[in-house]
Amino acid sequence: MPVHIEQLSVILNELNLHKAVLVAVSKTKPVEEIMAVYNSGHKIFGENYVQELVEKHEQLPKDIQWHFIGHLQSNKVKLIAPFVSLIHSVDSFKLLKEIDKEAKKNNRIIHCLLQVYIAQEETKFGFSFEEAENLLGSPGLTDLKNISIDGFMGMATLTDDENQIRKEFHSLKNFFASIKAQSGILNPKSEILSMGMTSDYKIALEEGSNMVRIGSAIFGERN
Repeated sequence: MPVHIEQLSVILNELNLHKAVLVAVSKTKPVEEIMAVYNSGHKIFGENYVQELVEKHEQLPKDIQWHFIGHLQSNKVKLIAPFVSLIHSVDSFKLLKEIDKEAKKNNRIIHCLLQVYIAQEETKFGFSFEEAENLLGSPGLTDLKNISIDGFMGMATLTDDENQIRKEFHSLKNFFASIKAQSGILNPKSEILSMGMTSDYKIALEEGSNMVRIGSAIFGERN
């Protein structure tokens, strides 16, 4: 079994020093491997694809906290609304309204992060800093009673240039701090800054991340 339980332990010890949370990214991985991590005591997993997440939720223990970390289409929100713990990848007001609508149907509050575009790449989704700030200050947001915006998520450019990665993470940390300093624009309990993956999580932690999304360091490389 390719699950690296010893490496998982090393990562968790490292995250403890930074008071950061691990989301074990289990996309494309079979339930047996997820169970190996679960049986070691870890219960927070991240998935990128709605259908795969729904199938795994049905097959695996119900005390798992499922985080959705991929690009989410509005028409698929209803499939994960009954159980998802946190959606990292909210990238439009339209999506936020759909999450609120489906959360209301399920009589629950769905916790969300706004995905902010910080990378120098064409393929990443997310709000610009200005768009995120405008959304948080918009009157329409107060009408959404079944969502909780708990912070931000960002993905750095896929590059070997550590200075660029650091600069991008630093920009989101500063933006988060500036938003929190503006009275009333963000829920006072909004504390999550989700930054960092297997390749760059150490830099992300140094730049203030308190939630990292790590897959291949735990589950091995994907095919």
